[in-house]
Amino acid sequence: MDQKPGYKLTKLGWIPEDWEMEQLDFVTPNGEKYGIVDGPFGSNLKTIHYRNSGVPIITSGYVTEGVFHADEYLYVDQELFEREKRSSVKGGDIVMAKIGARCGASAILPKDHQTGILSGNALKISVDETRHSNFYVWSWLWYLYQTRKIELLKTVGAQPAISMSSLKKYKLPIPPLPEQQKIAQILSTWDKAITKTEELIKQNQKRKQGLMQQLLTGKKRFREFDKSWQVLKVKEVADVDKESLGSNTATSYSFRYISLSDVEDGRVSNSLPTLEFGLAPSRARRIVKKGSVIMATVRPNLQGFAKIKSDENDLIASTGFAVLDVRENFSSNYLFHYLFSHHMTKQIDSLIVGSNYPAINSKEVKNLKINIPSYSEQQKIASVLSSADQEINSLQNQLGKLKEQKKGLMQKLLTGEVRVKID
Repeated sequence: MDQKPGYKLTKLGWIPEDWEMEQLDFVTPNGEKYGIVDGPFGSNLKTIHYRNSGVPIITSGYVTEGVFHADEYLYVDQELFEREKRSSVKGGDIVMAKIGARCGASAILPKDHQTGILSGNALKISVDETRHSNFYVWSWLWYLYQTRKIELLKTVGAQPAISMSSLKKYKLPIPPLPEQQKIAQILSTWDKAITKTEELIKQNQKRKQGLMQQLLTGKKRFREFDKSWQVLKVKEVADVDKESLGSNTATSYSFRYISLSDVEDGRVSNSLPTLEFGLAPSRARRIVKKGSVIMATVRPNLQGFAKIKSDENDLIASTGFAVLDVRENFSSNYLFHYLFSHHMTKQIDSLIVGSNYPAINSKEVKNLKINIPSYSEQQKIASVLSSADQEINSLQNQLGKLKEQKKGLMQKLLTGEVRVKID
């Protein structure tokens, strides 16, 4: 491997000569015995210890998105906190999920947060901010999580968990403090843009929900429409599961294949596999036409909805979907938004049967009653709601780009491939 001028070779690759490789437990404050520590042993913190006020319990669920977020807390009393003080966590500490599918995800506890106690499924890393930037250290840990390199720190067992000893010994490339702070400043700028975009998405989604509640119930109408609405069943508006693949289907019949996991937030994944019918999964059953509305009727995506775009070629749907082909003089866009609004407000939950394996019977879908205005009014309502969807989709695409840009920036800045200018 060719020598890079001004760089040295480490286990992580080339890093600048003036950077050091330091174990994670060396970034904690000198003399702090529990700089990296997990929550109390299970029997030491159980539901019987929970209180309505006192010292907040900080759990792994608050940090799995890379930003600390807690809608509500459980608490312990001061006596238990003093007994388990080794597991205390303060503002500025890095909190990491220790156990479970999202173990390794982390976030910084806000500086002004009340001192709390870790739950058994979390750990914390205290950073000596006279020598290191906690945001720089957290950025490295989040980068390891996003690139799945955190797998090196996991133990093998009944469920994934972070090895405390491996975490403490893991070595990070550490630049001089001013450079750490500059890198942290650049990356936090991207985080602010990401947070702002996420907030805009939530605002637009809330606005759309308000529009659906007003427009799809007739509480708010457009001036040009005054005709009374009808109440019809879905089977009077659309054919349900009309066209299935039969044994006489040609083996050269080629479709893109859509499964339950490909539908989310009213949209179909852009990366569907293309299969010849002869090679299609055994669950492939129904042909989905342009403009069809599909509704997931079984787990794991019960009530997932989507409308197939007018420029989309025919698809094959797996079992577990109801496929609705809307009849003439009815709007497929209107039907999609109507059913999706019932999903969002949980009104459609009444159709679910079974407890061990909840599902929706296609007969119940056919008999579902819906409010139907004139065709022109259906189109107008659907147009307004589709415009709201376009705004949300545009913001979601923007958010995806910002996250990818940040990931690329992290790779370059955190390894010193790109050096920052120190003022």
